[in-house]
Amino acid sequence: MNRLALKLHNLSKRKSRIRSKVSGSGDRPRLSIFISNSHIVAQIIDDEKQKTLVHSTSVGQKAVTGTMFDKALWVGSDIAKKAKAAKINQVVLDRNGKLYHGRVKALADAARQGGLKF
Repeated sequence: MNRLALKLHNLSKRKSRIRSKVSGSGDRPRLSIFISNSHIVAQIIDDEKQKTLVHSTSVGQKAVTGTMFDKALWVGSDIAKKAKAAKINQVVLDRNGKLYHGRVKALADAARQGGLKF
């Protein structure tokens, strides 16, 4: 197994370990974060109804410029605003196998400052 395949394999194992423990309900939906090489997507999902309640993305947004860290801050504050409008106060964080560091932490901190509770 080459290095890239091993990295992807380890990421999928971490992702499945996290998802086995983290589940969104009507009271506390799941805030799922996806980070690609150039964009960031965050969704608030109710797993009982299997429905996305709120989403925010940096794709196609002219207001979002700068580094990926800046994009993470913008997406975090935007998802918090949209969640407040949808009357969602508490969420559970699904980091999708990523470490709680850097971009993931920036997004989570911006969402907390926007009023979401984890």
